[in-house]
Amino acid sequence: MVRIFVPLAVGLLAALVVGPAARADFPRTITDALGRAVTIPRKPTRIVSIFASNTEMLAAIGVRDRIVGIEAYTRFPPGIERLPKIGGRLGFSVEAIARVSPDLVVMTPARQAVSTLLKPMQTIGVPVVVLMHRDIEQVFGNIRLLGIATGEDGKAEELIRQSRERIADVRRRLEGRLPRRVYLEVNAVARGGFMTVRPGSYTADALRLAGGDNVFGTTPGQQIGGEAVLAADPDAILLASRGVKPADLVRRVGWERLNAVRSGAVHAVPRTLLLIPGPRIVDGVEALAKILHPEAFTQPAAKSPRS
Repeated sequence: MVRIFVPLAVGLLAALVVGPAARADFPRTITDALGRAVTIPRKPTRIVSIFASNTEMLAAIGVRDRIVGIEAYTRFPPGIERLPKIGGRLGFSVEAIARVSPDLVVMTPARQAVSTLLKPMQTIGVPVVVLMHRDIEQVFGNIRLLGIATGEDGKAEELIRQSRERIADVRRRLEGRLPRRVYLEVNAVARGGFMTVRPGSYTADALRLAGGDNVFGTTPGQQIGGEAVLAADPDAILLASRGVKPADLVRRVGWERLNAVRSGAVHAVPRTLLLIPGPRIVDGVEALAKILHPEAFTQPAAKSPRS
């Protein structure tokens, strides 16, 4: 048996434990985000993927055609929503998973997925890999882990390499430019409250890499009030909030005085590129950088010293 241990925070040990030839073999034993040793007896051909981020990572490493079940709010890649559903906002069904006869389940510990499904899957002998996505480095670590779990090590490593190159290109373009002070709104809640970026998250990473300085980067939690936004007076406002358009901000009491509103630096940004911790987070970095620093993208970036 090939034993492979992959600490998600680092995501490098997998490449060092065994060589490429050895890693072509199954069974494989990996360590998931809960610290569990998970043995995968054979190359998976029927995968249940719970939550959009896990589905996007699996599809990106070339195993979309092996996914046989998803949760109800997965929408990417296009057409994936036609697959059988195993649950959604209200919970998950062990029976629905059993009906599609999976040989691997991938999930994240949200919406009680782990507490609902882990023990029943263990009882019927289906391996379960649990992933967490705290920051962009951990997203890359998870791509590597899924590559090993599915036998697609090479595709996963190539995806990580290309993603890192794209981020490096953005960094070269922004070299020497001051970050812009940004308020990124991800939701509007009742009674004048708003949800912003949690410090230390993959979305916060994307904003930083795109040349943004989160005005609430030291604020614990995500919910803030309108008064806090007025006090921060950001240079730019990015709206990833459902149903909120830039023109709507002038209707908020006092917001018409904000520098970003007066200068027209209010932009709608795609939620799916910033709030799903999968490969498209790199698209989000590029999209934000072009909004915040458009002048940096008018000509080709300087090549790295190794190019």
